[in-house]
Amino acid sequence: MVRVQVPATSANLGPGFDVLGIALDLYNYIYIEETSGLNISVSGEGEKDIPCGEHNMVYQAAQTVYSRVGLKPSGFRIVLENNIPVARGLGSSAAAIAGGLVGANALLGNPLNRGELIPMAVALEGHPDNVVPTLLGGFTAALRCEERVFYQRLEPPKSLCFQVAVPDFTLQTKVARNVLPSTVPLEDAVFNLGKTALLVAAIASGDLEAAGKAMDDKLHQPYRMDLVPGMTEVFAAAREAGALGVALSGSGPTVIALCCQSSPQVGGAMKSAFERSGIGCKVMELRPCQMGAVELE
Repeated sequence: MVRVQVPATSANLGPGFDVLGIALDLYNYIYIEETSGLNISVSGEGEKDIPCGEHNMVYQAAQTVYSRVGLKPSGFRIVLENNIPVARGLGSSAAAIAGGLVGANALLGNPLNRGELIPMAVALEGHPDNVVPTLLGGFTAALRCEERVFYQRLEPPKSLCFQVAVPDFTLQTKVARNVLPSTVPLEDAVFNLGKTALLVAAIASGDLEAAGKAMDDKLHQPYRMDLVPGMTEVFAAAREAGALGVALSGSGPTVIALCCQSSPQVGGAMKSAFERSGIGCKVMELRPCQMGAVELE
């Protein structure tokens, strides 16, 4: 049986909508072997909600690998040990897809390299911002263009640390996308272009102060405010407590605050702000994960 470790991810990081992402040191573990029939078990996060049949994302990803190399599996036994919260904006679906791809590829002796797995993952997920850092680790910029996926990976600064506030309610990506407008003002687009460029350059150079300043957004977060009660207050509380920058993680509802060192007071401030809005949450301190999904010995 193959065992795969798959990291959580945070996409967008403010202005980099559907393009930027970073892998985090919170992991799901996926065990997979080829058997007759299909047997899937789930423990931990999402154990009551994740499908255990043919709609399971790990299974679908594994099937995609076999199909790509011209094989048809007799079936799979899949065991999921999940630590990544589901439907919270931390890349749980990307982790399932990447884990299924890497696991099935390992079962077959790794006939496909990461460059071949990435477009398969993007096709399954629909956008590259989570699946690319899930597969590669680190900080990534990725874009699907003319049926190809172009991407670049950067090593995040070693001092980079995130305080992550995970509310006790879910928010499906489809719902969060449905509130976005089809067009935006030119000045908002220009604002995000500048912030995104600065964020990438700041991560590349290790300037965390500049990275924090670059995490503002006008393309998606303002429209999602009503979906995350207390969001404005949580952002303000994080900054007042010392965060360099703060953003929705992915489509939310999780809020992620960038810090230059361990800063539990920032997490505590975000938790209190959520609670003042009647929302319970848990806080985690996470750091960048330099490796993507990987088979463990």
